[in-house]
Formats: sequence, structure tokens, C-alpha cells
Amino acid sequence: MPPITCDACHQPADDHDVVNYGSMEAGYRRLCGRCFNEAAATRLGLQGFEHVAFEPIRMLDGRGAEHEFRFRNWLCGTGLAIDAFELRDGGPAGYRFQVIGEPDDDPLELLGKLIVKMRRALALTHIEDTDHGPQVNDGLVLRGTVDSDPDEDNRVPMIVIDGREISWDEFGRMVATFEGWQFKLEFRDRSEEV
Repeated sequence: MPPITCDACHQPADDHDVVNYGSMEAGYRRLCGRCFNEAAATRLGLQGFEHVAFEPIRMLDGRGAEHEFRFRNWLCGTGLAIDAFELRDGGPAGYRFQVIGEPDDDPLELLGKLIVKMRRALALTHIEDTDHGPQVNDGLVLRGTVDSDPDEDNRVPMIVIDGREISWDEFGRMVATFEGWQFKLEFRDRSEEV
């Protein structure tokens, strides 16, 4: 996917680092993360807010597979969110993590909290590959995220477990082996620990 030109600084920006900023009345501008944060800081009256760009890092999961994570930070509402995500086909996919702090928190401290959270999550595995496809492993617990399935026209969700995209049909086959069992399904914000 070719880069998008930021409407404020006129620099190229990757699609995953662009925000449509504005309103229906005033119109929208496509801003890179840095320009969006500067505009949000001005609008919120935050003096001295500094956008920090973090370099990608590589981490190993519980199976020893390497994952490269990109970061973006967004000044949103009354907080500073830092997202970590993998890229696939130019967009965020796979493992995704987030922490939210105060707008004046030290971004490096928030990044440290995020990396600790990522290490804990990456150490866990929930599915294993079998001759019958992916199955719930012996831990009998699934943790993941709900996403949209771009291959489905009927707004069917997709589940991401262990950084892996699982279709709704695949997920159904995985849990079918537990017919008659009880389960507890909880939903948490991306910034919370699960």
C-alpha cells in the first residue's frame, strides 16, 4: 500500500499511522500520528506535549516464533494510548496490545509497561495444531481479540488467538469438542490485562 501524504506536514505516512481528523461541519484532514497528536494537544490545551516515535522491536512468543511489533501513540480524550501491533499486508494484524496513561505521563515509562504486558501475553499459548486443525490446548483457556473478517460479507467476526487469525467457522470447530461443558466468556478493553 503506498504511503499517504499528511495534510498538515505533507510528509508521507503509512496507512496505519494516519487519522481522519475533523468534523462533518468543518471537514476532515488526513493527519500522520505526529500532526494528529500536535493538533489534539493544542485542542486540549496541553503545554509541552511531545510526540515520541518508537522503533519497532522483535520478541519471541511461547513457541519460539519471532514477532516484530510497531508502535504508535495517540493522544486521545484525556489520555495517551500506546499501541503495539504486528503488520501484515500493510495493516495491523496478529498480536495487538495497548496501554493508556495520562497525557503528561512519561512515554518511555508507558512503553516499559506495554513491553512487560506483551512479554506476559506472548509467553502464553492457547491453541495447538492437530490433524483436525487448530484446537484448544491442555490449558483449556482461550485469550485473544475479536476482529472483523475481511473475507466475510455478513459482518462475521474473526478471532485472533496466539497472534493467529481464526475464522468464526474454525473457532466453532475448536470449541465443538467441548459440547456439554460450561464456559465463561468475558470481554475486556484492549488496554486491560486478560
